[in-house]
Amino acid sequence: MLALAALAWVYLELAAEGMSYEWQWNRVWRHFGRWTAHGFVAGPLLEGLVMTLGIAAAGFCLSTLLGLVAAVCRLSPWPFCRLAAGAYVELLRNTPLLLQLFFVYFLLSPLFSLGPFGSAVLALGAFEGAYMAELFRAGLLSVPRGQWEAALSLGFGLGESLRLVILPQAARNMLPPITSQVVTLIKDTSLVSAIAVADLTMRAQAIIAETFLAFEVWLLVAAIYLALTLCASVPGWLLERRNGPQPEAAADS
Repeated sequence: MLALAALAWVYLELAAEGMSYEWQWNRVWRHFGRWTAHGFVAGPLLEGLVMTLGIAAAGFCLSTLLGLVAAVCRLSPWPFCRLAAGAYVELLRNTPLLLQLFFVYFLLSPLFSLGPFGSAVLALGAFEGAYMAELFRAGLLSVPRGQWEAALSLGFGLGESLRLVILPQAARNMLPPITSQVVTLIKDTSLVSAIAVADLTMRAQAIIAETFLAFEVWLLVAAIYLALTLCASVPGWLLERRNGPQPEAAADS
């Protein structure tokens, strides 16, 4: 509400200075999609939205896998695994994502025939996986060591103990930061337009170059990104309230 009030104040101030802007929303909606005699035809904005969702979903799956493996390696008793996982986390966390996109697209993509989409997924997944590794590591360390010992004493192997005993308990502590990381991942997908991926941001840039409707198009794209991040945040918030400790139980403890 404060942001909307600030935008309204800026608009009124510009209008008072004689710098009024003629909004042309009727020219923007057709780029999202239109109905024809043969049915609904998706516009470039909708196609870019589908591409953004695909990159975000694939990047999240890859980052979760890499983060979990790196977290387990950092907690392992083998020095080589700890060193390799630590180098991966520190290298990717402390270098810009845009440079990593360029590195993957111009160096790795020709070697492995990844293409723009594969390069975007690999770069985003590896980058976010470095942050996921620290989230998973903190969540695993929050589980008391006695839980590991109890699981092993019952005959569970290391993998079974992690999957059946430790991860379900750590998930409660990891859920809020993971939700925040998903929101960050969705916003970071806007950078993949730099490597010729026809995502939502790149489609918006092409429309602006054609129509010169910068304000309308960017406001619509911002609203779409806001809707996506809210769709990712609200379920996480609901799960956190459902699976977290109840006020009565917390008060009793």
